[in-house]
Amino acid sequence: MSTVILGHPLERKDTLESFRDSLLAWYDEHKRKLPWRSEPSLYKTVVSEFMLQQTRVSTVLPYFERWMKQFPDFSALAEAPEEQVLKAWEGLGYYSRARNLLKLAKEVDSWEGIPEDAQSWQSLPGIGPYVASAVTSISFGSPEAVCDGNVVRVLTRLFAHGELFKDGASAQRKLRPLASDLLDTRRPGDYNQAMMELGATVCHRKSPLCLSCPVIDHCRGAKTGGAENFPNLTKRKKSRQKLRRYWVESENGLLLHSADMDSARLAGIYELPERLPENMGKIARKAEHLVTRKRTIGQVDYEEQIFGASARYMEKRPLPRQYRWVARPELGEITLSGPHRKWIEELLDVHKLKSA
Repeated sequence: MSTVILGHPLERKDTLESFRDSLLAWYDEHKRKLPWRSEPSLYKTVVSEFMLQQTRVSTVLPYFERWMKQFPDFSALAEAPEEQVLKAWEGLGYYSRARNLLKLAKEVDSWEGIPEDAQSWQSLPGIGPYVASAVTSISFGSPEAVCDGNVVRVLTRLFAHGELFKDGASAQRKLRPLASDLLDTRRPGDYNQAMMELGATVCHRKSPLCLSCPVIDHCRGAKTGGAENFPNLTKRKKSRQKLRRYWVESENGLLLHSADMDSARLAGIYELPERLPENMGKIARKAEHLVTRKRTIGQVDYEEQIFGASARYMEKRPLPRQYRWVARPELGEITLSGPHRKWIEELLDVHKLKSA
């Protein structure tokens, strides 16, 4: 038993049963109607868990619906080219998730039997302890407890556990045994979803809805009025970075650049280039500032200044690897990072207005 639970009322079997019953009764009545919960399947669960990593449910919903129409099962996804998969993922960010999901589909599609234990699932691409526990508990009823950010928030408030954690991942590792102690092994999948649902819809990071909480009678954080003080995570300082981007058009289209395939973040994803090829040095010097846009990736706030220039009359030479001209009608066919898709569409609208 986790040392955190010692001395808490949930240490007693009858109280723990009351906690589980209250949580599951609330979940049965109030759970959100989500497409991966409607006629659930292993494939739907896997896809949803990949998409929901570091992404809000409201953002994921339209992507999930389109994805299931385009890739309805593991076999369909396994046969799809990577470019098509990345295009379907465009705008969700963290594209390594899409690549790992494709790799996983190819492995699963080759299996003669599907393993039902979390340890086997952790050997697959993109599968860590959380996803392995979620998939096996929901799809197979495996007694594996999940511990994501929502669950960390619920657990630390239930026990008023004020330990300072280095970050969210450290908190999840440390509190995983506690999550296992509380797990209802009769309905592990529903229990795990109930804990996550509670964190997502009631036990908010700020202004939690304590009076609506089905397990408030068991929560020390709520009783002390200090629920928002938990979890206690080390505050990470954000850094700022300025980037220069180029909007260069020629008779062949707009100049775009994709990161090398060994890039961890945006491999194969197109954006406006930060640097121009050597033979465009004169163009770079004549470029004029068009607009400044901002975005945040992880703990870095980026300020991206976009400079415009024309390459319509320059000497034609083959472009270096990773660069390409993209005609306007073809922009919808390639995979752009979400922010750059939006910015390019904005600038295209401005150009249309100027030429009208």
